[in-house]
Amino acid sequence: MSSYSHIRFVFLDRDGVINQKAPEGEYVSDWAGFHLLPGVESAIASLNHSGRHVIVVSNQRGIALGRYSRADVEVLHDRLQRHLAICGAHIDAFYICPHDKGQCDCRKPKPGLFRQAMRDFPEICAGNCLMIGDSLSDIEAAHSLGFRAILIQTDQARSKLELEKAAALADATAASLLGAVTKYLQENFEVDGPG
Repeated sequence: MSSYSHIRFVFLDRDGVINQKAPEGEYVSDWAGFHLLPGVESAIASLNHSGRHVIVVSNQRGIALGRYSRADVEVLHDRLQRHLAICGAHIDAFYICPHDKGQCDCRKPKPGLFRQAMRDFPEICAGNCLMIGDSLSDIEAAHSLGFRAILIQTDQARSKLELEKAAALADATAASLLGAVTKYLQENFEVDGPG
């Protein structure tokens, strides 16, 4: 049996997993600048149809820097949901960290965003969760909570050392969200009752 067969909650980073990450020092602040990566709609729909919950956990430092507001992020996420609905998909919840570095316990790799999700979804436990992210902070956050983690390895500029460390810490790697879902989750889910 696959080690992913009992995953019921899939946490996704946003920028770099769902949509194209902005260049270093820039931020995705509205729908016009939000470019979905190939296959994302199909990947999320597949997770939905397998009975899993899809939860986005995203650091949004641009709010703290005054580049955009929390309301701007909510408008963007509402637009994303409307787009996904057309494709037969949806995200169950969004949790964002609006703080700058060192100001909170919710900026990944700290676990605050996941703790918020645990309050809203009490059935979450280490054994039924997976994090899919593209950075070391995503993988470290998952690791600290005992969640499985898949690293999305993209061509976007990142520290080679950081990516090597993230890949070593992750349970698996994939080239995209669709690749991760297809390879590790699509064919390996067994519904074993509520919870």
